[in-house]
Amino acid sequence: MIAAGIDIGGKVAKAVIVEDGKVLGKAWNLTGINKAEAAERVYNEALRKAGLQRKDVERVVATGSGAKRVTFAQGTIADAAAAARGINRLYPNVRTVIDVGAEEGRAIKVSPEGRVLDFAINEKCAAGTGTFVEAMARALEVPIEEIGKLSLSSTQTIAMNAQCAVFGESEVVSLIHTKTPKPDIARAVHDAIAGRIGSVARIVGLEKDIALVGGVAKNIGFADSLKKDLKLDVLIPDEPEFVGALGTAAAAAAGVLEEEVRAKVLEKEKYAEGK
Repeated sequence: MIAAGIDIGGKVAKAVIVEDGKVLGKAWNLTGINKAEAAERVYNEALRKAGLQRKDVERVVATGSGAKRVTFAQGTIADAAAAARGINRLYPNVRTVIDVGAEEGRAIKVSPEGRVLDFAINEKCAAGTGTFVEAMARALEVPIEEIGKLSLSSTQTIAMNAQCAVFGESEVVSLIHTKTPKPDIARAVHDAIAGRIGSVARIVGLEKDIALVGGVAKNIGFADSLKKDLKLDVLIPDEPEFVGALGTAAAAAAGVLEEEVRAKVLEKEKYAEGK
């Protein structure tokens, strides 16, 4: 069976097409303002790479904040369920998934079958997400692609207390004015995010193996800070940004969504507890 998973995040849209567990084609594109158009673009590109036409794909399922905008999908699944299924295909021994994207950071407890047992979400404004990193990179006047590497050359630890992007930028500017070296500020940014995400992970319980997925997993500075915060090794897939789309494609191929429904119930309960 040929199936596709579409992951429409706040910043990046991803698509993965699979057949019998094998990836035939995948693509990514910036989401932009129109999420429906982004879904069309990324799906068409994945089809092109796979050498397929739409009629060849038997089922399409979507996930992400823009999942409902994927009008050609037959269904949707929760982000947590997508990440759990995706990591299970890559690392079957993983029991804790930390998923950090542009809009949210979450930790997921995963069963041996790739089902969601529990999860928690970072709810501290943008702190703990890729959006926070981007805002701090702008304040530092450093390209987002370089801030992670920059933090690795830090020689001292500096505390950063802001839990909001606006206050975080002000804190960074103040540090710059006091002549604090940029590598040390960059490390403070990543340490702050890692601390918040680490706290979220401890809510569900840290059970080995642990994997880091999502677009922010490509930031080597954040990955380093997270490992130090957890005091544990963390597995990172070669393409961590595609894990959600891969898991969604796997769900589409399986046609079994019971655990995704449970994930949505858990999400509702977590938010209710936070309020």
